Amino acid sequence: MTTSMPHHDRDRATARSATGLLATFNQAGVLSAADVHVATTLARLASEPDEHVALAAALASRAVRHGSVAVDLRTIATDAAPPPLEDADGDLELLPWPDAATWTDAVAVSALAQQRALVVEHGAVYLQRYHHQEVQVVADLHARAAQVAPPVDGDLLDRGLARVFPGAGFAEQRAAAHSSVHAWTSIITGGPGTGKTTTVAGVLALLAEQAAAAGQRPLHVGLAAPTGKAAARVRGAVAEALSGILSRTPEDATRAVIAPIGDVEATTLHRLLGWNPHSRTRFRHHRGNRLPHDVILVDEASMVSLTHMARLLEAVRPTARLILVGDADQLVSVDAGAVLADLVAAAEDSSNPPIALARLRTVHRFGARIGRLAEALRRGDADMVVATLRSPDESATGVSPSTDASSAGSPAPDPDGSVQWIEEADPLVLRPLLTAHARTVHDAASAGDSGSALAALGAHRLLCAHREGPYGVRRWNQLTQLWLQEETGTSPYETMYIGRPVLVTKNDYAVGVLNGDTGVIVASRRPDGTPVRMAAFEGARGEQRFAPSRLGEIETMHAMTVHKAQGSQAAEVTVLLPDTDSRLLTRELLYTAVTRAQQTVRIVGSEAVVRAAVGRRVVRSSGLRTRLAGPPTMTP
Repeated sequence: MTTSMPHHDRDRATARSATGLLATFNQAGVLSAADVHVATTLARLASEPDEHVALAAALASRAVRHGSVAVDLRTIATDAAPPPLEDADGDLELLPWPDAATWTDAVAVSALAQQRALVVEHGAVYLQRYHHQEVQVVADLHARAAQVAPPVDGDLLDRGLARVFPGAGFAEQRAAAHSSVHAWTSIITGGPGTGKTTTVAGVLALLAEQAAAAGQRPLHVGLAAPTGKAAARVRGAVAEALSGILSRTPEDATRAVIAPIGDVEATTLHRLLGWNPHSRTRFRHHRGNRLPHDVILVDEASMVSLTHMARLLEAVRPTARLILVGDADQLVSVDAGAVLADLVAAAEDSSNPPIALARLRTVHRFGARIGRLAEALRRGDADMVVATLRSPDESATGVSPSTDASSAGSPAPDPDGSVQWIEEADPLVLRPLLTAHARTVHDAASAGDSGSALAALGAHRLLCAHREGPYGVRRWNQLTQLWLQEETGTSPYETMYIGRPVLVTKNDYAVGVLNGDTGVIVASRRPDGTPVRMAAFEGARGEQRFAPSRLGEIETMHAMTVHKAQGSQAAEVTVLLPDTDSRLLTRELLYTAVTRAQQTVRIVGSEAVVRAAVGRRVVRSSGLRTRLAGPPTMTP
């Protein structure tokens, strides 16, 4: 085995209480102090004497920490094992790995297994909680599918489909909507710009028509997403798509049935389920207190963890439709599981899946160049990715931004989509671009023009893989802030300086801002003329302004992580790729970053880095796909 690669952001804490194998693997960087604590606590409570079993428990904890649901002891010591051991120090072959077969057998008959703290199934070792959730998700999906199909007026549906999705250009959307209307549980997946939101808006309109024709109450719809920013975006997008549908609906009675859906509020999945201040994983809505909605639509479902999917399925009424919407090729949840990818793969593998799957493929949003780049990334075609990047935009200079507040660093929109590649060894070449963008936001904020400041802020995103390190968010926030201070004379000691872009990092329902919301500190005046500073945010229902002192957990946002950018778009996106040794450098990360762009995407990194990203997949160990449709168990 080759020497493992370092990981810039990893927890290097050494567990002081660790002994034996746990200490050895902790000191090698395989296990964190938290993993050791989990294993020692479980072993003590179960009176488990075997340190090999304790090591398996620690590795199961590590697997969850890295996004997997279980760990396969037969492959854990190999380079291909999920989760990868790239964050360890030294040669992993030199560690005292137990014999895989006897190790797995020992865990299966151990006190920890007998007391169900660990579960061994098909060679994989689970912490009991995650095994239970995985089994529950499958059981709930099959139970929903086993019900009598929802009643549908076929003639009414056919007329509605022809009106809502007219012409050959809507063929994929018509088929997807037809499938979703006839199913209790459905998935609508596709890349950005393939019309997912248009489709779900149409589905909601068609279901509202069906409910009215059947003499039922007005359709009670729940719109949700994993983050506040994604929730705000889906609400606005659904309302916009419904406006188009209403324009194609001449009958006043039908318009009156559909129109109220545009006023449905969107919320985070966490808030939809009912926030419980006493538990991180249990909510007010559950099997004994179901959600009241007739239809629940969850956008950006690729970000939903196994835990939250289990809680959602137990809270949805059996006769309520559940529609999951998202891009299965994007980054998965930061917590355990790759649920959407597992469900899509299982539906494609099975001849009779418990979920209706519709995949949208035709791109309508951005130009051909960005579309080609995204498709090459999705397929993992490194040569095509490089070739697309090597086809420069003749009119683009790469780092010569506009100073117009409405475009903030963007070249003139290219109807074919702009793709730029900066292979400079020193990413400081970005200074002119980032400074000009920050200056545009600052100047609008100084003039008290919060609308222009927010527009400028939203026009460009600098995306990083890491939070720390030379290519991380923290450094590039600091650099851009320093450059802005040099340009404007802003004091380095001012925290809430005018023009500061801010990112909310925790939901604050009292103020009305959610995790992922972005805003700007702007100049303003009280009624008596006294100058003050206000925080301006663009919410689902327009601009919000309030005193910066009311803000809770925020951070500066000249740059943000790709993970934080999920669920949002910008006209122009600059992607700063880390070194090839970063474990976060994956195909999914680059695909997600590229597909945040509406007009221009700029990649900063060498060819070797780009090829490394394309060739490396996010791999999570899971049994969900197997339980639904058969092997394999590893979800790339």
